[in-house]
Amino acid sequence: MPIRTAVPPRVLTVAGSDSGGGAGIQADLKTMLALGVHGMSVLTAVTAQNSLGVQGAWELPVDAVRAQYRSVVDDIGVQAVKTGMLASAALVETVAGLLAGTDAPVVVDPVGVSKHGDALLAAEALDSVRTKLLPVATVATPNLDEVAQLTGVAVTDEDGMRRAAEEILAFGPRWALIKGGHLPGDAVDLLTDGSAEHWLRAPRYDNRHTHGTGCTLASAIASGLALGQDVPTAVEGAKAYVTGAIRAGFALGGGIGPVDHGWRTRLAE
Repeated sequence: MPIRTAVPPRVLTVAGSDSGGGAGIQADLKTMLALGVHGMSVLTAVTAQNSLGVQGAWELPVDAVRAQYRSVVDDIGVQAVKTGMLASAALVETVAGLLAGTDAPVVVDPVGVSKHGDALLAAEALDSVRTKLLPVATVATPNLDEVAQLTGVAVTDEDGMRRAAEEILAFGPRWALIKGGHLPGDAVDLLTDGSAEHWLRAPRYDNRHTHGTGCTLASAIASGLALGQDVPTAVEGAKAYVTGAIRAGFALGGGIGPVDHGWRTRLAE
């Protein structure tokens, strides 16, 4: 086996820990490894979490989050950053300020609730997401529940996804990826910068083990950007990766299992 001599692109995830390993920091790092980049992490919160839900969550102090970020970025450097669970207004504003001073594309997954419906963002932090975090995003990736939280728009069809994208773009990200996985029919997402529209469609698989899809998609996009891809190419590749991961998702515990981040490796065996 040849020995790698070149340093792979580096991607930083700023997110919470999922003790069950299906979402959060754990899903991000698995995705990054699968897609050929070096994953690094800034932990914002610790959750007690399994296939049945979130049993507890504890956010880290602002100083701990800032120190982790500076430690990585100032020494190792980054080619892309992905954000996930930020928990509170104080953490949202701290992370947004750090991102504003970092010369790298940023993928913002505005995590509001878990797959099981557990709150992962304080209600009072929503305004900070709108006014501080989304303006520094290269790509924002809200699902339809997060769209409703942030904009008040209830999406029921593809035309509604267009309206949602307009509302999200008004907060300042360069691109909005509206994830329509909660709509009936094929899994359809809309990527737009306000002028060009890219509709991404994939078959819906009869598999309820979908824990970690949002984290995985955002991390895959960040990995593509770090590899030098433009936004539409990175999103298209991420969509293909997460679709395969959903198809290969497996039961774990007594509830909703995770997607399979290593599905490509197993497919090649």
